[in-house]
Amino acid sequence: MTSEGNDKIRKYLIDILRWIIIILSILLIVFISVDTFTGVNFLESRRYMTFQFWVCVIFMADFFIELTLSANRWGYVRSHFLYFLLSIPYLNLIDILHIHLTPEQLFFVRFIPLARGVMAMTIVVGAISENKLTSFLMSYIVSLASFIYLGSLLFYYCESGVNTAVTDFGLALWWACMNATTLGCDIYPVTVTGKILGCILSVGGIIMFPLFTVYITALIRQYTKTHKFYQQ
Repeated sequence: MTSEGNDKIRKYLIDILRWIIIILSILLIVFISVDTFTGVNFLESRRYMTFQFWVCVIFMADFFIELTLSANRWGYVRSHFLYFLLSIPYLNLIDILHIHLTPEQLFFVRFIPLARGVMAMTIVVGAISENKLTSFLMSYIVSLASFIYLGSLLFYYCESGVNTAVTDFGLALWWACMNATTLGCDIYPVTVTGKILGCILSVGGIIMFPLFTVYITALIRQYTKTHKFYQQ
């Protein structure tokens, strides 16, 4: 088989793996969200534990397959090492080793798979497009949306039942959006975790939103450069 044929097969396999990772990441986020809203102890849910275990297995398999197919393996390891660490099935290890954690600790441990799913989507979505600017924007949108959604889930879990202003998830999502955009909100956190989240979302928003300006600026420069080329 020719080198060009091998490259096509490799690209085809990687594309299939990336779409599988995206679908599994979305399902993982849905599972965690439902458990948060219903208050289910996910360690007691065999269905969830089995599902997230096989997600970890597939994510790790994806890591090693893409590592094998990568032209620069050390570069791939450096850029995907955190992805590999997040793919380890920590929840199953906690369950097997019978490690006792408080409900609050369990809730935050549950966000390890969620962080895994978010990071996987960010990497995969950004790699789908061959255009660097488009790839940057897609990764940015996924990261920002995930950042806000994750903050709203944590805020809802910590403040619901304690803060009279937080009566449903919609209000928690509104609070997270307003803090991430640094506009502020008339809902004030009463728990320590909620207050810390407010600071993190605000700082994260200050860091992340200007990236959109960078993208627009780069897009305008690219358009201007291309337009001048055709004029010549």
